[in-house]
Amino acid sequence: MKKLTFFKYQGTGNDFVMIDNRTGFFPKDNVQMIHFLCDRRFGIGGDGLILLENDATADFKMVYYNADGNESTMCGNGGRCIVAFANDLGIINDETTFNAVDGLHYAKVHANNSIALQMIDVDKKAIKINNDFTFLFTGSPHHVAVVTKVENFDVFANGKQIRYSDLYAPGGTNVNFVEQLNADSFKIRTYERGVEDETLSCGTGATAVAIAMNVLGKTTSNKITIQVEGGEVQVSFDQNEEKYYNVMLTGAAKQVFKGEISID
Repeated sequence: MKKLTFFKYQGTGNDFVMIDNRTGFFPKDNVQMIHFLCDRRFGIGGDGLILLENDATADFKMVYYNADGNESTMCGNGGRCIVAFANDLGIINDETTFNAVDGLHYAKVHANNSIALQMIDVDKKAIKINNDFTFLFTGSPHHVAVVTKVENFDVFANGKQIRYSDLYAPGGTNVNFVEQLNADSFKIRTYERGVEDETLSCGTGATAVAIAMNVLGKTTSNKITIQVEGGEVQVSFDQNEEKYYNVMLTGAAKQVFKGEISID
């Protein structure tokens, strides 16, 4: 048995097992072990696992795994958490650039554990608008549907049905249900693929909702507050005829605890 040192971080309730893998020791192809580490009863517990690694062109590299143990697409809250992790390790100060599966990201560390993370640009032509939903890619795929009284909505059943529907086969999608609160504020609940359940927050989902609401004309603001089950985040952006750019996701991210766990 070996001892694995880990850190636990959360960003508005979206929680992650964080591991400093700059020496390359972690068995990245061991899906079962990653799933075990994310298990809330038998392991550490988390919505995902994130490795911080060396990178030749940026301050560090982010490698993200869903709780099912499989490497996945970009995670916005995980991106904010790994910036906080790198800052705590002394790798960066108040600004950084790092590489992730969807490319290079810029981020800034603010006071009170707030991290602003630049997300990828979103091509307006790639946004699909349907009568009942909007679909777009913000580093991960997102289905966005407007509902009434989102607090009473059956997110698990409806989210699971959409996530596994033929519309998104074979890879599936994340599913967001949104209710407008005022001119520039929305409340969302998200079913995340890979976790296969509702999570307290989803960064790429909050980003997708903010852009989708602007596309649909439900807000004209370029700075939008998104209330999630675990708190709130802000999404800001610029836009032209072709795309949304300078997309920033801002919210709290901090260490919860550090520990050791025995692994085979």
